[in-house]
Amino acid sequence: MKVAEAVGRALCAAGVGQVFGVVGSGNFHVTNAMIAAGARFVAARHEGGAATMADAYARTSGEVAVVSVHQGPGLTNAMTGIAEAAKSRTPLIVLAAEVTEPRSNFYVDQEALARAVGAATVRVTSAEEAVEQTCAAVRLAVRERRTVVLNLPLPVQALEAPEGALAQVAPPTPRPAAEPAAADVTALAEVLARSRRPVFVAGRGARQPGAREALAALAERYGALLATSAVARGLFHGDPWSLDVSGGFASPLAVELIQGADLVVGWGCALNMWTMRHGRLIGADATVVQVDDDPSALGAHRPVHLGVTGDVRLTAHRVTGAGGEPREGYRTPETAAALAARLRWHDVPYEDTGTRERIDPRTLGIALDEILPAERVVGVDSGNFMGYPTMYLSVPDEQGFCFTQAFQSIGLGLATTIGAALARPDRLPVAALGDGGALMSAVELDTVRRLGLPMVVVVYDDEAYGAEVHHFGPDGHPLDTVRFPPTDIAAVGRGYGFEAVTVRTRADLKAVADWVAGPRSAPLLIDAKVVADQGAWWLEEAFRGH
Repeated sequence: MKVAEAVGRALCAAGVGQVFGVVGSGNFHVTNAMIAAGARFVAARHEGGAATMADAYARTSGEVAVVSVHQGPGLTNAMTGIAEAAKSRTPLIVLAAEVTEPRSNFYVDQEALARAVGAATVRVTSAEEAVEQTCAAVRLAVRERRTVVLNLPLPVQALEAPEGALAQVAPPTPRPAAEPAAADVTALAEVLARSRRPVFVAGRGARQPGAREALAALAERYGALLATSAVARGLFHGDPWSLDVSGGFASPLAVELIQGADLVVGWGCALNMWTMRHGRLIGADATVVQVDDDPSALGAHRPVHLGVTGDVRLTAHRVTGAGGEPREGYRTPETAAALAARLRWHDVPYEDTGTRERIDPRTLGIALDEILPAERVVGVDSGNFMGYPTMYLSVPDEQGFCFTQAFQSIGLGLATTIGAALARPDRLPVAALGDGGALMSAVELDTVRRLGLPMVVVVYDDEAYGAEVHHFGPDGHPLDTVRFPPTDIAAVGRGYGFEAVTVRTRADLKAVADWVAGPRSAPLLIDAKVVADQGAWWLEEAFRGH
């Protein structure tokens, strides 16, 4: 058995069951070995799409995925998706063929590329160590929550692996849950007991089995309201004390209540400028607590009064077990009435600025939320439009929303939704894209059609890179570089085998309702010609953070 086959089989034996990629000569044999060993392979049309699909699949499923790429340009094409995954601490294996001869036109310093975007690296160096080095890469991804580039040199691939090399391969043990210190548990319980208006903000670290229940139980005891960062959106869906998202996408009532808190506890949440609106959501006299199993995360973005190193679920259980009298806290009748009446963006009055030619994106979002099935998984691209689907399209739980925004790249939303859809085939996948990101990633429309995914692709088409238009336009700068002529994006979708509809008014959405009611034998693209008369406040904040 050649090393290429041994590495592919070792990955599967170590628990990897899903691989995405674009196959070239360098990763041909190792990818086929994974398929032969039982892995499901999805061929993307571009390595950047493959990397993001793998990232989204891993986030949504909770399992390690693989993206397989050719040496040199295969890896460089995937780098934006790899950077997003690395910055998000997604457990992911980038299986990269590698040339070792500097005179080869495929040669690049692949290890340096990985380090540059925050990914870890492992190299297969010999036939004798190939299987163990492969397993080490999977262990690193699982136990340290890292994106790992596994470089597989061409000369080593062709060597003979020792007989019996795969005999001891097994999936790595999960990262052990970090036990909080007893003194920290006591301190947090005391802080909660003193609080009159506590708010919990759960982040990526709370996206784990049992965390919702543990946090909800602790919040009930101390009367805390529940919110999430954008990446954990949906975690508390259905809870009557949920504020939905904290940060730039928060509703006016959620902002008011978070600002009124005398205690803010971040659970596996960075409490960064996005989630806390550059600190403006934290009251001047509020106590700030952060719980994270990574001690380097505590206070990394803002000072905290108490930092607790510990697993989110375990820490919440320990604090609940520490006793403490039940308190009304923030859960007053007045708060309950306000949440019932005006928490949702749907309930916030607005002036519809739509015309016969362009639909208001708020009107679009409210209508789509009513038309599309509630059991959905939503992927959102980056851009001026991105808040509208985030604010107006509800999701059933934290697996219903995939938000690949750590690198703020446009063009990832379609591939994000493909990966999430494959992880949750029981739900309707909804990709929300701007026209810039949609056209940048249009090649993956072929992947949607080829896989037979019953996806809805919503394109918020303002014929521009809207973020730049609204950032630079008010100062009188020329905008020709960021505006574009009208494009029939619906026709592009039909060319890839989609059903498609152009939406200019709410009445045009009847075609969407008909598609939902029908056989859904082809995916649907909605080319929504949206009003482009105002910039988004969430991107004004983003530009302040550059």
